[in-house]
Amino acid sequence: MLLYLVIFIEGLCSLGAEVIALRRLVPHMGSSILVTAPTIGFFLLALALGYASGAKVEHDFSRVVGRNFVVAALIAGVGLSGAATSALFEVIRPAMLAYLVYMLVVLCPIAWLLGQTVPILTNLFRHERVGQASGTALYWSTLGSFLGATGLSLLVMQWFGVSAAVMLVSLGLALGSMLLTLNRKSWLLANLLVMAAVVWINQPMVGVLADTAYAEYKVEPYGDRPNARLFKVNQSGASLVEETQPPRFAPYIHYVRTMLLGDLALQGKDILVLGAGGFTLSHFEPLNRYTYVDIDPAIRGIAEAHLLRGRINGQFVAGDARNFVDTTEQRYSAIVVDVFSSHNSIPGHLATREFWAALRRPMLPGAVLVANLILDGRLESPYARNLLATIESVYGRCSVEVMAKDKPLSNVIVACFQSSEPRAETVYVDERNQADLDRALNM
Repeated sequence: MLLYLVIFIEGLCSLGAEVIALRRLVPHMGSSILVTAPTIGFFLLALALGYASGAKVEHDFSRVVGRNFVVAALIAGVGLSGAATSALFEVIRPAMLAYLVYMLVVLCPIAWLLGQTVPILTNLFRHERVGQASGTALYWSTLGSFLGATGLSLLVMQWFGVSAAVMLVSLGLALGSMLLTLNRKSWLLANLLVMAAVVWINQPMVGVLADTAYAEYKVEPYGDRPNARLFKVNQSGASLVEETQPPRFAPYIHYVRTMLLGDLALQGKDILVLGAGGFTLSHFEPLNRYTYVDIDPAIRGIAEAHLLRGRINGQFVAGDARNFVDTTEQRYSAIVVDVFSSHNSIPGHLATREFWAALRRPMLPGAVLVANLILDGRLESPYARNLLATIESVYGRCSVEVMAKDKPLSNVIVACFQSSEPRAETVYVDERNQADLDRALNM
């Protein structure tokens, strides 16, 4: 039964490490399929190589697995920590190179070491048929994998944060190592040292207010302005509040507020905001009714306590933006899309034509759609051109305002109207120039 417990720990911690790695990558790489699929692929490849290596072990079975566990515990506890992950992506550029190093130095060694467990320990089931021994071992390993994937993501990360999940995985592996090396004091000391190091390095980072299943949150002073606070989500500036008279906010928030309250003169209207940021769009704005939707339930309390220093102005719904759009019965005079998983990464399912088309359903006739995007300042990248083309394939021509045209990345505010439709366009040429006719018909 002891061996099955060790195999269960292996399954729980191996899948747990993969889930944690995917979460740690979000601030640096986003959460698109282009990140998750290769990560799963690297993990499975390393696991397969671990199976092959484990099959070649011929003696000292418990000692080899115990050694693998303590080494994996150290790699997981240090490599999956927030401090180590952030340092890696700060030192190594571009981000894709840092990602490959992360896979080869952190996640793949963990998978390779733990993948050896079942092939090695089945050698100790001497009184069982080979099929029975391997089948039972795989049962306990897979059961552990299920609980590792679901328990860490749905329970531990939600209630205690990502660092707690890292410590649980690492300490679980150290416990498994001790179970296999109970009579060896040197291994016991090594495991205790690893446990102490893991607990120390996974203490909350300086300035980090919360490290949830969805994001890492900080509130920092902004420049040399004594009354300005910058709200950072996944290490990127998300909102700004400066306590002046009147209060100042991030330039893009000021632009959107001016559009809604000044240009469109919205008053007494319902406004939907997808992506809470710091809830600053409605801060000290009593004229309209706001509903915020964000995937992370914790963001409201953090923003109220540390950024706004007061209650948000509006209602808050914790949930997926697309699901809310598809199911809400409420209708809005304005919808603001301000959703990011990292600095310039929109979740993939919110970048498609189907999502932008679905936004029409909760819009009142004549309503406005405002999207805050992070694109290159010249709108020359394929991503910028294709994303704008996707939106305009639904709404036709929209206004596009680049907030910082001289910067590599800029807030880009796109405004479309519910009444707009995509239409065939005609290019004016010298041979057939209809410019004067079109202008006359528009007067």
